[in-house]
Amino acid sequence: MIATLKFTTLLLAVVVCRATQDYGYKDVEEPTLGDSQYGSLWPLPQKVQMSTVAFKLSGVSFQIVDAKESSSGASCSLLQNAYRRYDEYIFPISRMQGQNKKKAFASVSELQVWITSADSECDNYPSVTSDESCECPGMMFVFLVGALSQVPYSQSISEYKSINRTEIQDFPRFTHRGLLLDSSRHFLPIKVILANLEAMAWNKFNVFHWHIVDDPSFPYMSRTFPQLSQQGAYHPYTHVYTPSDVKMIIEFARLRGIRVVSEFDTPGHTQSWGKGQKDLLTPCYSGASPSGSFGPVNPILNTTYDFMAMFFKEVSTVFPDAYIHLGGDEVDFSCWKSNPDIQKFMAQQGFGTDYSKLESFYIQRLLDIVTTTNKGYMIWQEVIDNGVKLKADTLIHVWKGNQQQYQAEMARVTASGYQALLSTPWYLNRISYGQDWQAAYKADPQDFNGTDAQKKLVVGGEACLWGEYVDATNLTPRLWPRASAVGERLWSDKDVKDTNDAYSRLIQHRCRMVQ
Repeated sequence: MIATLKFTTLLLAVVVCRATQDYGYKDVEEPTLGDSQYGSLWPLPQKVQMSTVAFKLSGVSFQIVDAKESSSGASCSLLQNAYRRYDEYIFPISRMQGQNKKKAFASVSELQVWITSADSECDNYPSVTSDESCECPGMMFVFLVGALSQVPYSQSISEYKSINRTEIQDFPRFTHRGLLLDSSRHFLPIKVILANLEAMAWNKFNVFHWHIVDDPSFPYMSRTFPQLSQQGAYHPYTHVYTPSDVKMIIEFARLRGIRVVSEFDTPGHTQSWGKGQKDLLTPCYSGASPSGSFGPVNPILNTTYDFMAMFFKEVSTVFPDAYIHLGGDEVDFSCWKSNPDIQKFMAQQGFGTDYSKLESFYIQRLLDIVTTTNKGYMIWQEVIDNGVKLKADTLIHVWKGNQQQYQAEMARVTASGYQALLSTPWYLNRISYGQDWQAAYKADPQDFNGTDAQKKLVVGGEACLWGEYVDATNLTPRLWPRASAVGERLWSDKDVKDTNDAYSRLIQHRCRMVQ
């Protein structure tokens, strides 16, 4: 039997459906697979019906191929790469043993992938407007989530898998489903980043927010300013991301439908920048004399903005995504307050002693610089809280406060007409004993007092794993499967809230990820 699957855009290849021929079974009794009627599906699709009617797949004969009618074919490396990955996920034992394709008895022998759009978008990067919906025609098809085949199952180690007759229609609830990793506080080897990009695809995250530099270290190797990493990284050769490293990570993500949004946070969180760029940071004073320490970026020097213009011009070419995260959070004003040159500038500008106005002055000039690169920008909530003028398409990243406070902030941001992104309840570096994934699962970015129009301005959220106590040795087990809870919240319908059902599926999903 041959299965045919239709996609409207190629980026849907990272969300694979597998079809089976309709044998005419009607009114089949709906089973309970394990403790959940949805088996181990994660995140839960928008619409799904599973039956007890099963078909057999053989690891030695089953193959995924392009349909003859598809607008994409063998020349599309994105699809061909995906076919190989999915094949290995479904039949890991057969592939590890190196079994060749041969004839074997199976109900389903082939999956044909049909890209129906005129432009297959094969060579494009995923974007804000990428269509991730999947609607498979006909009554019989099975959905495979992300880069992981979830519906086929076997009772023992075998070259055969069984697959149930299942109907699914799917699309994401939110367009921005992100995960932040911090590679400054502890350097993250490339293999760790790639492994987590793979896990992101399994959980249908589509944005890798790369918090690549911060106070502790500057591992990004800049072609324009190589001294930044030479002086600011933990080690100038072993603890840096070279241009080829960054390119590889972006391509690895692209093949899995994941955007890479870089964050270069200023004017605070920049101590590592100052080690390689003279006069970038503000000299702090103790009384009338310099103390020898430095504070945030110096906002009163023209050389600061010359540097930022050149640096962000480079960043805009290295990272192809339409957005850059510009940070703007946690600016300590004490150093600015101590500096006599800053004090004089404040008086000249009529800022009085309100240093948030000086921060706004800097941020506004930085936003003007980034605008010239034709990039959109994301910023942490402090920027809008301080009254900086922003472009209408600015994305506000909410991260502060308790539940009541972040809900009020989401209401304020959207009431001002800006798009909003939530992270406050999803700081996964904060751990506790037991089933702490449930708190993350219950949080909802649209849970605030606001109009329907305001709710539509919520584009999604991000799980964050800050690196103070996280490195390559503990990142993955600390992050997964806790981040999976955020993944389902951002993908599945808003009424999917049953934690008992979720737990049944999540424990199976975790085992699958471990395998």
